[in-house]
Parts: sequence; C-alpha cells; structure tokens
Amino acid sequence: MSERSEQAPIIHDDRSQNPPQDEKNSPKKGWLEKIGQALIGDLETSDDILEILRDAEKRNIVSIDALSMIEGVLEVNEMKVRDIMIPRSQMTVLEIDAPIKETLRIIVESAHSRFPVIGDNRDDIEGILLAKDILSYFLNDELEQLEIRDLLRPAVIIPESKRLNILLKDFRNYRNHMAIIVDEYGGVSGLVTIEDVLEQIVGEIEDEHDIDEEKNIITRGHGIYAVNSLTPVEEFNEFFQVEFTDKEFDTIGGLVLKSFGHMPKRDESTELDGFLFKVIKSDHRRLYLLQVQSI
Repeated sequence: MSERSEQAPIIHDDRSQNPPQDEKNSPKKGWLEKIGQALIGDLETSDDILEILRDAEKRNIVSIDALSMIEGVLEVNEMKVRDIMIPRSQMTVLEIDAPIKETLRIIVESAHSRFPVIGDNRDDIEGILLAKDILSYFLNDELEQLEIRDLLRPAVIIPESKRLNILLKDFRNYRNHMAIIVDEYGGVSGLVTIEDVLEQIVGEIEDEHDIDEEKNIITRGHGIYAVNSLTPVEEFNEFFQVEFTDKEFDTIGGLVLKSFGHMPKRDESTELDGFLFKVIKSDHRRLYLLQVQSI
C-alpha cells in the first residue's frame, strides 16, 4: 500500500455530538436560543417576545426598567390616541375674546404650558397658545395691548384612530407637542400631548410643576394647593384642619380614588367633603399629583 493511500485515523470528538450536560442546560444558552428563534421568525406575536424578555429579566439578563420600557413600546404600537386622550370636557382651554386677566388666571392656576384657544365653542379651535409667548408683554408692561390672536400657533388636528407610534413619530418630525383630536364627524373629542405618549413608554415624567419629594403639600396661591397623592391622610388632616378618616385608606390618593370610582385621567375632578380634587398627574396605574382647593 502506498503512502498516498494511507489515511490518518479519524478521531471522533464526542463533545461535538453530545455537549457537556452543564453547557446543554445552561440558562444563558436557552435564552439565547429563544432570541435566535425570534430573529429567524419563529415568534408570531408581541406576547411571544414579552415571554422571552420576562424570562430574561428573571435571569437578570434584562433589567426590570428595560423590560418595563419595552412593554411600553409594544403597548404604544397597539394603542390609538383615543386610548389616552384628555376628553373634550376636561380640556383646559382659553377663549379668544376673554379679558386678559381671566386668561392669565387660567394659565397660572392650571400650570400648563400650552393651551387650545377656542372661538364660539370647543369645536371652534382658533389655534394653540404657548404660555411663554406672553412673557415679553409682562416685561414691557404691555398687557393691555396684548392680542391673543396675534400669538396663536396652528393647531395640529388628528383623528381618534391615529396610532400612538405614528403620532410620536409626527411629533418628533414636526416638533409639535400637542394635537387636537376630532371624531368621525369633525367635532373635537379631546387632545393629546407628547408627554402623554412618552409616559406610556417610560412611566411618569416629572416636570417643573411637580412638588418636592420632601414636601407633600405645596401652596400654589389663590387658595390652590399641589398635593402628592401619597400624602398620609393624617398629614392632610393636620395641614387643612379637617378630619378625613384613615380607617380604609392610608393616603389621600386612596380616598380620592374611591370618590372617583375609577382610575381618573388628568384634569378629571371630584368633590369630597368640601374640597375639590383635580388630577394633575396620573397614568393607567395610579395617581401622582392632585390639585386641591376648598369649595
């Protein structure tokens, strides 16, 4: 037999066919296999993706915050503006022909930065007013010469059926922060802001109107107070010299939620034992900030 015809012996590596048991059952490998299935299209629904990510969170591969945001993104892809809009009846609006002092009062008490301006009624949207556009008139002592109509910006009008992910893209592309929502007949049904959409993804967003974490009750002036919904009932009672019961709920937010009878949206109000409670910040899970005044 020639040297050319001789063949080197074939060595069988059992490890290639039967990987070690600890590697075969490795949690990390199992999770990566699931990711691989997702990449090649084996998954059919967003629930399949969430199942993988929740499993990854349990294995400390994905943080709980990252998981929550991803869940929010997937929810936004399925939601429409009607699901999160501020209803027409709860919109804080300015009347275009109202006296300037009344306009300023609404701006100060609501603490919003943007306002729909209406004509004869809430279906007659004249435009959007940015509160900051009035500042120069204060500085120059020209409030008497102020014409709200001259400061208006065009209103963005969208249908109730518009998807939130598309709306968020439009907000970013056109640098808008508020949109007016209309129904199928062209009547105004509500409004939505970019903050409303983002909070569906990242949760509650604190802004300059939120109260200090160390202070549960802040005086806003004109008999109006900002109250953290987690304020203990006992602390609320002591501050306002009242006697709300804390037998059923520990926090003022619990009492207010019971008064509503449902999870309220922003700007919804309820009366409770001589006080008007208005929701300033909330999401679909809980209340955050309340505006309180005696009535």
